[in-house]
Amino acid sequence: MTKREFLDKLKKALANDLSGNVIRDNVDYYNDYITEEVRKGRKESEVIEELGDPWAIAKNIITSEEIKGNTGETYDSYEPERQRSQTYEQGYDEESGHRGVHVFGLDTWWKKLVLLLGIIGVIVLVVAVIGGIISILAPIFIPLLILCLILKLVKGSRR
Repeated sequence: MTKREFLDKLKKALANDLSGNVIRDNVDYYNDYITEEVRKGRKESEVIEELGDPWAIAKNIITSEEIKGNTGETYDSYEPERQRSQTYEQGYDEESGHRGVHVFGLDTWWKKLVLLLGIIGVIVLVVAVIGGIISILAPIFIPLLILCLILKLVKGSRR
């Protein structure tokens, strides 16, 4: 694994749980560390292998930041500390290193396109349902309307 791959995986692992500043600080730290070790004469791959899995590192960073309270999450004041950490641990998938909740951001063009297509799809679906209802009810109500008009005309001409 190259330094870039390592840092990208670390950044990706931290992205859902920490604020941008905390992510940047940690990625910069590991970037500087790897660069410094390579400058000392070590191989990049050796340094990265020594560091280990970026997902495991991210898990430790997230846990540490959670304890410090730098995750950007807010808790209600009535929620006890024990319950906060328990909730965090229950929502954390240890194998993948991800939390159970993912926030969908509109930061790329394709996400905006998917949202737009979804909205258009919902509108088309609503129009289709309304059209279907009208097509089912039209054979019943149109003759009734015509019959009512004829009855009004007949009653109106008798007066």
